[in-house]
Amino acid sequence: MERTNDSILTEFVLVGLSDHPKLQMVFFVLVLWMYLVILLGNGILISVITYDSHLHTPMYFFLCNLSFVDICYTSSSVPLILDSFLTVRKRVSFSGCMVQMFLSFAMGATECVLLGMMALDRYVAICYPLRYPVIMSRGAYVPMAIASWVSGLVDSVVQTSLATQLPFCANNVINHFVCEILAILKLACADISINVISMAGSNLIFLVIPLLIISISYIFIVATILRIPSTQGKRKAFSTCSAHLTVVIVFYGTIFFMYAKPKSKSSVDTDNQDITEALISLFYGVMIPMLNPLIYSLRNKDVKAAVKNMLGRKNFSDGI
Repeated sequence: MERTNDSILTEFVLVGLSDHPKLQMVFFVLVLWMYLVILLGNGILISVITYDSHLHTPMYFFLCNLSFVDICYTSSSVPLILDSFLTVRKRVSFSGCMVQMFLSFAMGATECVLLGMMALDRYVAICYPLRYPVIMSRGAYVPMAIASWVSGLVDSVVQTSLATQLPFCANNVINHFVCEILAILKLACADISINVISMAGSNLIFLVIPLLIISISYIFIVATILRIPSTQGKRKAFSTCSAHLTVVIVFYGTIFFMYAKPKSKSSVDTDNQDITEALISLFYGVMIPMLNPLIYSLRNKDVKAAVKNMLGRKNFSDGI
């Protein structure tokens, strides 16, 4: 383990899949392909929403923010992941590790809050359709998005600051692809009770509360949809929420599986568990941002029409 003369940790070593060299190249190609799809899909979504005035609504504004969060989240970690697949044991400086952890944590917390805000938007749209333009005015949904970003950044500042103050005396090897906060806390050689309490508070605010908001919103949404007399009306109302609900289930399901399942005390089982958790985290960090634009909007008629309109005008202008 690298140390300076003052016994201050200067770097971490990312293990990743170094014990499984045959899988590294396979995962490198797979993750690189997913990352390119993430950049393309979310980039197209942001461009279309910005370009087409018909999509300048609260729902698509939140989708635009979500796509930008996904791009930032993956860009903060995927380059490091790809590099770790090409290196036997990837070395990362302490400061670089903390910056990457800060960005990933901030984007993850922001996305949790954004999903809650989007549930509120769908609740107002379906339960109060006539008042929707008044309630979800620009003066309402813009501050809601700003609050999501600010809260995520503040939470990340708190968690990262607490982590940087910990001493790492005996080990600097992280059984992960990236500088994930729980993997780093395992390496501390001091009492981490403050970090645990802080993480518990963060989970309550950014996981439990948004999930409660989403659950309560959908209880009212389902009750309202069931009161719609026509089958076509019910189907149309539910179609506006099905994409959001699908992403919420995948997003929160993966998170709770990662952080809520019991830990093994056997050293062998612990090593296997660390690899399993790392792979699940990889799925969470790459697969979900790739699926979001597909689930939400790339199969949406409004977005499809906007893409055709944008490409049509571009071709027309090129012809001129």
